[in-house]
Amino acid sequence: MKIAFFSTKPYDKIWFEPMGKEYGFEIHFYEVPFQEDTIYLATNFDAICIFVNDYVTAEMIDKLYEMKVKAILLRSAGFNHVDIKAAEEKILVLRVPSYSPEAVAEFAIGMVLTVNRHLHRAYNRTRDFNMSLNGLMGVDLYHKTAGIIGTGKIGQAMIRVCNGFGMQVIAYDPYPNKELEVDYVEPDELFKKSDLISLHCPLTTGTRHIINKDSIDKMKEGVFLVNTSRGALIDTDALIDGLVQGKFGGVGLDVYEEEEGIFYEDKSNEIIRDENLARLMTFPNVLITSHMGFFTREAMQSIAKETLENAYALENGLPLVNRTEIR
Repeated sequence: MKIAFFSTKPYDKIWFEPMGKEYGFEIHFYEVPFQEDTIYLATNFDAICIFVNDYVTAEMIDKLYEMKVKAILLRSAGFNHVDIKAAEEKILVLRVPSYSPEAVAEFAIGMVLTVNRHLHRAYNRTRDFNMSLNGLMGVDLYHKTAGIIGTGKIGQAMIRVCNGFGMQVIAYDPYPNKELEVDYVEPDELFKKSDLISLHCPLTTGTRHIINKDSIDKMKEGVFLVNTSRGALIDTDALIDGLVQGKFGGVGLDVYEEEEGIFYEDKSNEIIRDENLARLMTFPNVLITSHMGFFTREAMQSIAKETLENAYALENGLPLVNRTEIR
């Protein structure tokens, strides 16, 4: 099987290159993203492998089908960047639903601790030998209420972490897990009761901008909001308005709804023309990272293994357990 990898970085090759040889695959790595003007690079390949900020439209599906590409391999759990409906009966879409839920959950709580206890600000201060504590006071998480939106494997890992902090945990998911020991509530109740809201749901038409002006208005004063899932779960304009009004105790964003072309790249010598992103950077209680919640050694190894196992199953007619289909 010949596989074209797009949006690759040096750290992708560390695992995919040796594993690909073990499976007998011929892998070509492209640093460019997968989009309309790079689709020609998939010529003569059996499959393409893409990352979270690549996208595949219905028109691109048709082109890939004409090129006899059999599968789109996702190096991610989310699949909102692929037109799944258009792919039906044309091209298989195989994802990595579980790599290291703990990696993302640990990162999410790390963001909470950072913005709550102002670790990022304290780090910068003390490097200048400014040892003042003024403006660095946080709150205890113990006995506070954590609202988890989305109780898949990552959400469940976050629930375990919050339980470890002695927090009361409530959750919302349109498909509740009856085996999970957590109190499920409706979104409005979660917004009203939570001291911390952490997003762990996929991006769908139902969850797009689930954090908006109305939901923010319902939240407690001083609430902490963390998003390690997909950027468009949050209406950025509404978030900025809430920050200006002093609604949030802290916000941690590992994703951003207009991150394509910015995240994963070095833009330090360029002028950032995204006014909302630039505005978010000005708030002292906002921490922004570049979609790195998954980025641990264990997670990267697991992503490589499961992605290539998906390809192996396809090549050998085995059950496609990670096939992505319309629910």
